[in-house]
Amino acid sequence: ILDQWFESEPLKATLATDAVIGAMASPHTPGSGYVLLHHVMGELEGRRGAWGYVAGGMGALSQAIARAAAAQGVHIFAEKAVCHVLLGRDGRAQGVALQDGTEVRSKLVLSNASPQITFLELTPQQLPKDFVQRIRQVDTRSPVTKINVAVDQLPSFLAAPNARDGRPLPHHQCSIHLNCEGTHLLHQAFTEAAHGHPSSRPMIELCIPSALDPGLAPRGCHVVSLFTQYTPAVLAGGQPWDEQARNAYADTVFDCIEAYAPGFKASVIGRDILTPPDLERIFGLPGGNIFHGGMSLDQLYFARPAPSYSGYRSPIPSLYLCGSGAHPGGGVMGAAGRNAARVALEDFRRL
Repeated sequence: ILDQWFESEPLKATLATDAVIGAMASPHTPGSGYVLLHHVMGELEGRRGAWGYVAGGMGALSQAIARAAAAQGVHIFAEKAVCHVLLGRDGRAQGVALQDGTEVRSKLVLSNASPQITFLELTPQQLPKDFVQRIRQVDTRSPVTKINVAVDQLPSFLAAPNARDGRPLPHHQCSIHLNCEGTHLLHQAFTEAAHGHPSSRPMIELCIPSALDPGLAPRGCHVVSLFTQYTPAVLAGGQPWDEQARNAYADTVFDCIEAYAPGFKASVIGRDILTPPDLERIFGLPGGNIFHGGMSLDQLYFARPAPSYSGYRSPIPSLYLCGSGAHPGGGVMGAAGRNAARVALEDFRRL
């Protein structure tokens, strides 16, 4: 698709990064074009295909949703892990049991956890065998390692050096793509990970949210978000993602950035490295997959999360899936939640 519309290889490769972002796939993998479409569909404040930063960081979005819900009388239980979904004698969902023993009763249950957690861990085993098998077979491979960095000065790139006053320039306020001068580099990075090895020249998407939102960092300092791939969830030879492996990969990423922005490594005052196993352990993302499952054509539309269950209702009456594992998939857009809520409300009126 990109070859049909563009001639510049760096431009094609830069656009191709959004065709593989979060996907264990190469730009040459059939169906990757949809992932590119998924990242540019929709609009932001009337601008088609636009993206934006959340003022105050991504957590501020969750807080805004929480405040809006609380204003409507919603009770939010924070830091309360769910043990399992409660079922009545008729097999309908009747609430959830928390790990501390508390039972929260309700007529409907909506889960934005992954399909794997919702149906394989939180739901008593009263599900159709073919449904369970389908959920187990969902491709959740993830190539993503997220690195959060604190720096004491704004990165200065060889291609666009910083201004004398040190103020952010337009490119600092954008998404900066590195190691994507050609699609062959992305394919090579994917191939290494497919064989169990972290990419030696990783694809890097670098953002500096504090360039637009200074309150995220002390004066003169910045936070840098690095979305990198490819890193396999399981390393070759069964080697663990221990501290040595994490730091070795992060050092590779920083060496790459240093080649584009000399002085970057010296400016780093802290870093947090989240490999696919870390993303699964901390955030409940199966395999570390940010979409709760690959966005391949066989796992989209009527097949997400499973055939006959793409309408948000699950095999258990009154239990609904409303997260990224449901149609239309991942991304901070709220579409799955909105659609699921409408379906749940429709059913609620019949109770």
